[in-house]
Amino acid sequence: MERTQVVRLGLVDYQEAKALQERLVEARKRREIPDLLLLLRHPHVITLGRPGSRQYLRFPESELDIPVVEAGRGGEVTYHGPGQLIAYPILQLEAEERDLHRYLRNLEQVALGLCADYGLEATRVEGRTGAWIADQKIAAIGVRARSWITYHGMAFNHSQDLRGFDSIVPCGISDAGVTSLEHQLGCLVDEAELEDRFCRQFTKVFSRELQVMGTEQLENLLKAKIKADS
Repeated sequence: MERTQVVRLGLVDYQEAKALQERLVEARKRREIPDLLLLLRHPHVITLGRPGSRQYLRFPESELDIPVVEAGRGGEVTYHGPGQLIAYPILQLEAEERDLHRYLRNLEQVALGLCADYGLEATRVEGRTGAWIADQKIAAIGVRARSWITYHGMAFNHSQDLRGFDSIVPCGISDAGVTSLEHQLGCLVDEAELEDRFCRQFTKVFSRELQVMGTEQLENLLKAKIKADS
């Protein structure tokens, strides 16, 4: 079983997380770092997957109290906030893994398994990416890959507070809604336990052994490589 380092970053600004992913993809390409699974949360933000995604904003940007940023990933418009678990796998796909459709299905399976772990039945919806409970999306997925190294990833809704989605047509889908773990369960969910359960599902689906890497350890690793190259 391959090893992947899991790094729990806490609350991270979206643009900072995007820049970090770019650094990590380049470092992984040079084999300076191992495969990583970043777990984090974002402050309130609306992200656009394509230039045309702005058509799915319900209000002019000048009237929104949430910043709107270009994501540089697949998909349309979505919302991120502290009430989501964000997972950004930085994985070097090898051999038979080099199939982005398969990779997307695997991420979906992690979300489906995570819901099942809480006693909820989530499914796929044909023609629509993500994990769904009836006609409501609980996990949104948008990915990219460079030199077969993945980045971006999944946003799994866990908080009952879904008001951030009111300003958009989520993923450009007007005939469906969004839901969350707490909304479905009717109770609060422990964030640390949610991350632990996510890691177990990730290990199961991707056949990767997860080991904990601290944020300082990751930063020191990146700094060491920069110093070595200077």
